[in-house]
Parts: sequence; structure tokens; C-alpha cells
Amino acid sequence: MGAFVAEVALRWSDMDAFGHVNHARTITLLEEARAELLFTEAERQGLLGMAEGMVVARVVIDYHSPVLYRARSLQVRMSVRELKAASFIVDYTAYAQEAVATAETLMVPYDLRAGRPRRLTSEERDFLAEWQLEPAKSELSRA
Repeated sequence: MGAFVAEVALRWSDMDAFGHVNHARTITLLEEARAELLFTEAERQGLLGMAEGMVVARVVIDYHSPVLYRARSLQVRMSVRELKAASFIVDYTAYAQEAVATAETLMVPYDLRAGRPRRLTSEERDFLAEWQLEPAKSELSRA
């Protein structure tokens, strides 16, 4: 299917003393976008288990330009890559007129009762596979 797009509203409290969205708040905004995909969209498709335990094992973010509050919202495009038995990566590009940040999170399904990571179910894998981007033709020719 490709990229999932979420629109995340900016809040006055997201700004810092320099008049732009604080770097840590940007990570929170990406989290809100990710929840739209992994919880809201998954539930809309009848998949309830992801909301019962999913943790971030790693986050990497590159900031390209400041996000000003007047943008009012971020458009966040997300896709899934490196879909494995017990983890996957979500890639993000956040836009406020232009690309302002790119990021990735390593996600791990988690069993809250047992207090440990778990494997993805086949239904979860199928859902996540919908959001994988097709490799570019140039990448296919190199493989």
C-alpha cells in the first residue's frame, strides 16, 4: 500500500523559548502520528492487539529545519521497513510546508503481563506489510 499519512496538530505548549517547536516535542508529535497508524488504523481494520503492548526500542531523528507554531500542524508520512518476527522499523518524514525532520523508530511488540518482548502475530505482520514501500526499480536491479 505504501505510506500512511497522519496530520498532527501543533500546540502552543510545543514551542520553546526560541519560538519554534522543541526538539523533544517533535518526537512526541511523531509518537502521536505513530499511534494513528499502529493503534487507530489497526483497530479500524479489526486488529486490537497492537494497542495492548508495543514499545520503542530505539529512536533516531534528523532535524532539517525549525518548526514554527504558525505551521499549525505537521503532516507525517510513515512507512514500515525491516519487518522481522519480533520487531520492525517505522520511517517518518514530517512536513510543515517542507520536510522538517526525518526519523525512524525500532518497534518491539511487548507482552505487558509477562513483562517481555513477544513475536508479532501473523495478523500484525500482514497489517504492517501493507505499509511497506515498494523498492525503487534501481534498487531491484542492484539486488
